[in-house]
Amino acid sequence: MKFATYLQEKESESRFGFKKENYIIDITRAAQWVSEVKDDPKFLEIPATLKEALEDWKTHFTKLKELETLLGKNDFQSQSVNGASIAVLEEEVQLLSPIPNPQSFRDFYAFEQHVRSARKLRGLDMHPDWFKIAIFYFSNPAALYGHGEEIPYPRATEELDFELEFAVVIANGGSDISEKDGDKYIAGYMICNDWSARDLQREEMAMSLGPAKGKDFASSFGPYLVTPDELEDAWGDDGKLHLRMTCHVNGKLISDGNTNDLYHPFTKMIERASMNAKLLPGDILGSGTVGTGCILELRPENTGGWIKKGDVVRMEVERLGVLENKIV
Repeated sequence: MKFATYLQEKESESRFGFKKENYIIDITRAAQWVSEVKDDPKFLEIPATLKEALEDWKTHFTKLKELETLLGKNDFQSQSVNGASIAVLEEEVQLLSPIPNPQSFRDFYAFEQHVRSARKLRGLDMHPDWFKIAIFYFSNPAALYGHGEEIPYPRATEELDFELEFAVVIANGGSDISEKDGDKYIAGYMICNDWSARDLQREEMAMSLGPAKGKDFASSFGPYLVTPDELEDAWGDDGKLHLRMTCHVNGKLISDGNTNDLYHPFTKMIERASMNAKLLPGDILGSGTVGTGCILELRPENTGGWIKKGDVVRMEVERLGVLENKIV
C-alpha cells in the first residue's frame, strides 16, 4: 500500500489516507462509511494518523489492507459520510511528509560512491571504520516538507544543494534491535531530499562537529510511505533493493543512481540506531546520498551552479514515486 498524509483545501488539520488509482482514500471517512453502509465497525479502530497506526502496525496494517480490498473498485467520490466524500483526487490535495512530526530523523552515510567522492574533495581517503559502522547524524524533525511544497531559501548561504536519498519509517519501535530482525521494524520506504547549505556545513565541520546548521532548515519526504510488500519483486539475488534513483533540476537530469549501491543495509542502520537507545514508531532513518546524488559531488561548474530561488528540484525513485519542490 501507499500511505499519505495530506491537507484538503480550506482545512487546517492533516488527514491520513492511502492511494488507490488516482485517488487518496480518507481512512477515517472510509471506516465510517463501511460501518454505516456495510454494518462493519471494526475499521473504526484504525487511528486517525499514520504515526499513531505505527504503534501497533501489524494489527492496523492488516485492517488497512482489508479495508482497501473491501472498497474494491467503486466510484469512490460518490461514497460520502456526513456530506464529505471518502475520496479525493490526488491532484486536489497538498501532500505532506508521510510522517510530518516524527520524534527523530537520523540520516546515515551509507552509499560508498558518495562517501568516497565527498572525502576526496576534502583530501581524505576512505576511513577503514566506515566499512564496519553505519554512521549517522541527527537532523531536524520539525522542518519537514512534502511533495509539491515550497522550500524557503535559507538565509546566510550561497551554496544550496540537494541530496538524493531514500528512507525508511520505523514501525512499533524497540531497543537493541539485531540486524537479522531489523526488517520487522520497517513500515515502509519513501524518497528523501536532505537539503544542504554547503558553506554553512563547511564552517561547522571544520571544527569537527556537525553537520547540523548546514542541514536543519529543511528535509523533504514523500510522496507516500510505500510498504515493503509493494517492493517484493524489486529485490535482486544479491539481497539488495534495485530501484533507479534520479534527480532533475529545472527539467535537466543531474543525478542518476540506484538503491542497490547501498553499502550498509537499513537493517544494519536500525541495529546501530537502536543500540542503547529506543527507536519510536514514526522515526525516520535516511540512507544518505546516492552516488552522483548532489551538486557537491558533481561540482557546481558541471551542473549549472548551486540551487537558486525559483529552481524546481524533482526526484524520482522507481516504485516510490516523485518528490518535487520549488525553492522560493
